[in-house]
Amino acid sequence: MDTVKELLLLLVGSSLVSNVVLSQFLGLCPFLGVSKKTNTAAGMGAAVIFVITLASAVAGLIYKFILQPLEAEYLQTIVFILVIAALVQFVEMFLRKVIPSLYQSLGVYLPLITTNCAVLGVALTNVQKEYGILAGIVNGFATALGFTIAIIILAGIREKMEFNDIPESFKGMPTVLLTAGLMAIAFCGFSGLL
Repeated sequence: MDTVKELLLLLVGSSLVSNVVLSQFLGLCPFLGVSKKTNTAAGMGAAVIFVITLASAVAGLIYKFILQPLEAEYLQTIVFILVIAALVQFVEMFLRKVIPSLYQSLGVYLPLITTNCAVLGVALTNVQKEYGILAGIVNGFATALGFTIAIIILAGIREKMEFNDIPESFKGMPTVLLTAGLMAIAFCGFSGLL
């Protein structure tokens, strides 16, 4: 029972309290670049959920059963990057074949998941905090869920802002950055949950 409670706290903590984008400032490139439309943001969020969750599982297994027994922990960053790159290639091939419209709308940001520091950050956090395989997977899923929540909220706000009368000097990225900052402040309110 304690394990379920700990995993639930990890789920809430990683997705809302320690949101990867709004409190750790990881994964900002796709967060700002793909958040123009909610359907594109949701597609990016789904791809990130898949990649981070699977990368957390595979990286945790490789670290525990290969790198630690061989005392080759110093290779963790290189190995994790290779795992992430392979998973992103799989997602890219899948989307190109099954959902070509989403593949086109994500554009350059889909391959950029490979260099998304949030993905690597989760794998390294799992190792640094010495999470087990299950806790690492839950942390990865929760982190990706938090990313998805944040990017969809920002995309919804940006869609509504298109119809507002904004001063010329604030149009575009300045307004997006101000909105992201206000979202970060709002997400600080979740810190009282834990």
